[in-house]
Amino acid sequence: MKICIINGPNLNLLGTREPSIYGSKGMEHVLATLHAAFPNIKFIHVQSNLEGELINFVHEYTQKGYLLIINAGGYSHTSVALADAVKAVNARFVEVHVSNIYSREAVRHTLLLAPHALGIITGFGLDSYRLAAEYLLRFYQEEK
Repeated sequence: MKICIINGPNLNLLGTREPSIYGSKGMEHVLATLHAAFPNIKFIHVQSNLEGELINFVHEYTQKGYLLIINAGGYSHTSVALADAVKAVNARFVEVHVSNIYSREAVRHTLLLAPHALGIITGFGLDSYRLAAEYLLRFYQEEK
């Protein structure tokens, strides 16, 4: 089984950006935790601050047979193009948000990718990625 974590804008700053909201650990910690918890899953992590690159990642990794964990950051709330991309390639993904988006600004309450996702995990900090991987593992096993 293969999972690609696609992170959007500003998520390269995890661990240093607003630690009161996003925590003090970065993606290196997340990846180490995932590798330890799921040694039989191949994880790849990609990140971009550019919308078009995120679309390319969705196309590329879906075509390569990866299940996806997508944290599109601010693009979750604004990118019709990214929503069209996951729909166009029938991406199998879980949408993840580190913070509880529903306790934040109203603009963050609209999720454009959500209608195409297997599920949404929001507000569990960096543990959100592990929860998404657990679900994808069960989804993959049931799909077989």
